[in-house]
Amino acid sequence: MSDINLTKAVRQNLLSLQNTAKMMATTQNRLATGNKVNTALDNPTNFFTASSLNSRAGELDALLDSMNNGVKTLEAADNGLTSITKTLESMQSTLRQARQDKTFETASYTLSPANVSLTPGAAKLTLVGGAFGTSTPSIDLTTTASGQKVVSNLPYTAPAATAAKATLNSGVDLTNARGAPITGNGVSTITYEGKSVSVTLSDYAASTDATDVVTTINQAIAGSDLNGKLEAKLVGGTLQLQAKDTVNSDITTTGNIANFLTGGAADVSGASGKYEFSVNGVAITLDSTTGSDVTTAVENVNNQLATAGSKFKAVIGPGATLQIQGATTNAGALQVTGADADIFSATADVTSVAGTTDAALVVMKTIDTLVAEINNNAETKGIIKASNDDGKLRIQNLSTQDLTVQGTDGSGKVTGDSSESSVVDGNSVRSGLADQFNVLRDQLDKMADDASFNGVNLLRGDKLKITFNETGTSSIDIQVKDGKSVDSTELGLPTTMVAKDLDTDSGVDSLLDDVKAAITQVRAQASTFGSNLSVVENRQDFTKKMMNTLQGGASNLTLADMNEEAANMVALQTRQSLATSSLSMANQADQNVLQLLR
Repeated sequence: MSDINLTKAVRQNLLSLQNTAKMMATTQNRLATGNKVNTALDNPTNFFTASSLNSRAGELDALLDSMNNGVKTLEAADNGLTSITKTLESMQSTLRQARQDKTFETASYTLSPANVSLTPGAAKLTLVGGAFGTSTPSIDLTTTASGQKVVSNLPYTAPAATAAKATLNSGVDLTNARGAPITGNGVSTITYEGKSVSVTLSDYAASTDATDVVTTINQAIAGSDLNGKLEAKLVGGTLQLQAKDTVNSDITTTGNIANFLTGGAADVSGASGKYEFSVNGVAITLDSTTGSDVTTAVENVNNQLATAGSKFKAVIGPGATLQIQGATTNAGALQVTGADADIFSATADVTSVAGTTDAALVVMKTIDTLVAEINNNAETKGIIKASNDDGKLRIQNLSTQDLTVQGTDGSGKVTGDSSESSVVDGNSVRSGLADQFNVLRDQLDKMADDASFNGVNLLRGDKLKITFNETGTSSIDIQVKDGKSVDSTELGLPTTMVAKDLDTDSGVDSLLDDVKAAITQVRAQASTFGSNLSVVENRQDFTKKMMNTLQGGASNLTLADMNEEAANMVALQTRQSLATSSLSMANQADQNVLQLLR
């Protein structure tokens, strides 16, 4: 090619045309790529600076993905906290419902002296179960107080099995057939059933008929309180004094009438076959069966007193005597009346015996006394509640657990006997609310377990670290306070609530305080997470803007101005056309020389 010689004009036009083609190629590349700097050869400074900016923007973009995941993790935790707060509020509502519920079960017991032993310390109410736990407090049903009593004069004996009229017999023949005189001069006395009559008799010689004594005696009886109760009569010529009715009373005499009543058949004691008397107006009857011994008599007297609602009671007195006494502290005065009241007197045939005061009498407490004692007792106060239910002892079980009341029977009577008992049911409403509380607590823990995102659960104590810059010098660590989980245990709620936890209002109030503290703790943690979320979102916005800045800076260094490049292309195309024409004209000059050679 070196042998070819071009003219100066052709060579100059050819060089210009080559430069134009090169410039057009560069412009076309810029138009095709949009960049004015595509390689380090184009502009090393701009190329490497733009690469650095784009690299940093790419790293921030990767961090932005981490921030997005962090935001979602915080949102998951916040969702969990929101649900936990609602659950805690439901638990709070459950406890408030328990606090307001007062449907505690009650039982009313009849308190009668007939059913309660007056032996010191023998009769008690013992409380087992309920809210007492292992404690078994007892309430004495009796106390020592001043009261009145009567005691049988002799050890108790049963009434005669067969009724009999009191009779005085004689062996003295009142006819003139007797062999000795009768001294009767003076005033004699006949006594029966506590009433007496005076009779004036005369002396009778052995040969004198003395049968008019019968008339004299009957006339005296007819004019006395013994009229209709007693009569004198002749039996085989002998005097006999006999009662007209069967009464537990004997006929006694004083004076010379005894001379008319000597010898003969044995006298007969009066017997009604029963004891009859009244205790403050309550009629008592004992026969040979119901009063066969002192124990049986006490039982049957008490049955009759109990039927009448009496405040008095029979007990076995000293020496197997029959004792009737005030059975309560408010029994009042005692008066025994009736035909057989003399059982309780040293004087025979008295029909009224007043009680004597005993300053240390064992008596049954009144219902009001027991109510006050139960409600003010440190062991029972607030656990049970007692009241006077129209004359009955009413016990309210302030617990969700069944309460056993020893010393009562199944028929609703207070007996004081520890071998007998009855049950007052627990509060089923509060018990059901305890179960509901446990269900809510379980759901709270499950929600805390499920509040995870991408394997991170902030509510279980996981730590979330979010890096904000490419060098790792700016970051945030997000975790529950002290690295603890948000569950029922860490919130201070009972692991398992049992019904007895709701027995007392004070216990419910304590649980309400615990739930309130838990709500405050959860809301504080939600506030902290909210603050963390705000920080991350702010960094998200900052990172996006920073990426835009970096990418914009890189673009400014490498992007081509398309308008400018398009204009350059048009100019280069024009230049190329002109250069081509100029080259053609230069070649035309060389061809003119060739024409001369032809």
